[in-house]
Amino acid sequence: MPTSDANIQTEAASRYLQQLCKHWSHKFAVEFTPERGRIPFDEARVCLLEASDGALKLRIEAGDDATLERTQETVINHLKRFAFREDLGAVAWTRAS
Repeated sequence: MPTSDANIQTEAASRYLQQLCKHWSHKFAVEFTPERGRIPFDEARVCLLEASDGALKLRIEAGDDATLERTQETVINHLKRFAFREDLGAVAWTRAS
């Protein structure tokens, strides 16, 4: 299953994690705490989130490469909308082995 990771430097990591999870909790069986979140978009697509001091870590698992890339874009677009007060810069995704 294709997987990618991103590490975003921000002091508001926990706030953004909770906003993303709450946003999608109306459509999906989302689970989250202030430190960790899990957004299961469907059986073959999930986003895992982890907030720490100064960083928000994201991991996306998908059924194929095209779905992985679309999900990466979707998650980052939503994150940047929530983080409009700060410039998160370009988000670099790294393929997990």
